[in-house]
Amino acid sequence: MPEFHQSFQENTLTVLKRQMMVMLRNIAFIRGRGFMVVLIGLLYGSTFYQLDATSAQVVMGVLFQSVLFLGLGQAAQIPTYCDARPIFYKQRGSNFLRTPTYVLANSVSQIPWALAETIVFGSLVYWMCGLKSSVKAFVVFEILLFLTILAFAAWFFFLAAISPNLHIAKPLSMVSILFFVVFAGFVVPKSEMPDYFIWIYWIDPIAWCLRGIAVNQYRSNEFDVCVYDGFDYCTKYQMKMGEYFLSLYDVPSDKSWVWLAVVFLLATYVIFLVFGVLVLEYKRYESPEHITLTAENEEPVATDAYALATTPTSGRKTPAMGAQTDETVTLNVKATTKKFEPVVIAFQDLWYSVADPHDPKESLTLLKGISGYAMPGSITALMGSTGAGKTTLMDVIAGRKTGGTIQGKIMLNGYEASDLAIRRCTGYCEQMDIHSDASTIREALVFSAFLRQHSSVPDSQKYDSSDGAHEAPDHWCGASRRPASIVPG
Repeated sequence: MPEFHQSFQENTLTVLKRQMMVMLRNIAFIRGRGFMVVLIGLLYGSTFYQLDATSAQVVMGVLFQSVLFLGLGQAAQIPTYCDARPIFYKQRGSNFLRTPTYVLANSVSQIPWALAETIVFGSLVYWMCGLKSSVKAFVVFEILLFLTILAFAAWFFFLAAISPNLHIAKPLSMVSILFFVVFAGFVVPKSEMPDYFIWIYWIDPIAWCLRGIAVNQYRSNEFDVCVYDGFDYCTKYQMKMGEYFLSLYDVPSDKSWVWLAVVFLLATYVIFLVFGVLVLEYKRYESPEHITLTAENEEPVATDAYALATTPTSGRKTPAMGAQTDETVTLNVKATTKKFEPVVIAFQDLWYSVADPHDPKESLTLLKGISGYAMPGSITALMGSTGAGKTTLMDVIAGRKTGGTIQGKIMLNGYEASDLAIRRCTGYCEQMDIHSDASTIREALVFSAFLRQHSSVPDSQKYDSSDGAHEAPDHWCGASRRPASIVPG
């Protein structure tokens, strides 16, 4: 049996469609981000309208702030990445998708928005601020800004993937932003950086983008001259006008730095994507670390089987689930020899209809030929949109419908079940909180056990059955200390 149902290409397209749908549905974010891009673009453009090219500090400041706004603005996606990570863990564990597929689709889905931000913001700033009036220079400016957005989107995705939670990811992003800004070459020129920190300057994406767009601006034909605005720069400084202003910020003046910036930003984007894939694949925060299960009685019991479910690839252990350390938490698991008969619930060709409230002579069919089953020892989810009939189906199976017409079979272990058998063999929690707030889950189960079971059943057995009920779902850790509550779904 293949590990994945779809090929890599099909899986990537499927996940990409989903990611695009998720992005399109986030109307609040799209409107908010779009408004901010237009507002900041107009603010920069009007504040520095048709600036003087000889004011190098102003020109470099506008370029620097443009890179910062678009690049570091991607940090706003970190909460979204953190919220989506548990969903990815679950879907990856079920082999719904591949990790590279998810990371690639997530990144590609951001390209339209990155392109829109680049075009709108870049156009406003470039032409209103009066930068080099050249289509070629403008296109290069846009390309560098676009690649910077992608690189930082991949960087913040990697930070969200490697952080245990949002409370760690946000401070990490702030620290990284601090380094990116300080070592970009504008706040602190390259010549004033300590030698032992200069390597940060050479790996800083902001520094590379700023260097590229600065060279693109000042090495254009308009500024690559000796005499500009009546001043001879070659005579005074032994370099052309554009080279002189670039030297004030220790920016190399060779035109090749523009395309080197493009290559570096592309490589940075790919590297951060690869890092994101590796972290999501091999570092998981879906289960508590340093947990050891030990039985109180030394002899294993055949009915107690605790196994770690893995995907068909498996065998691999992630660091979150791997080797034990000295700082382990021991959970005492009571072995039991209680026996019970597992029950398979199946329903075949269920139909349910009720009288039409507008025309009592007619009927409305709410369920049409529904079939399914639920295996013992497993959790089966019934999913569907609002009004699809999930609650109606559950009410019919549980025998809670007192009106209407029901057709079809409901079976327990292959035998057609009566209403009494269903009530005795199943428990049913409706979409309402009917338990007392003062009662814990265990107390509610004990109370139910004493009401439902015959008086001839010993009290000890009733306690055992209620304890088994609340220990069965291993999600109810500490249930005896928590108030009973049912969340409507």
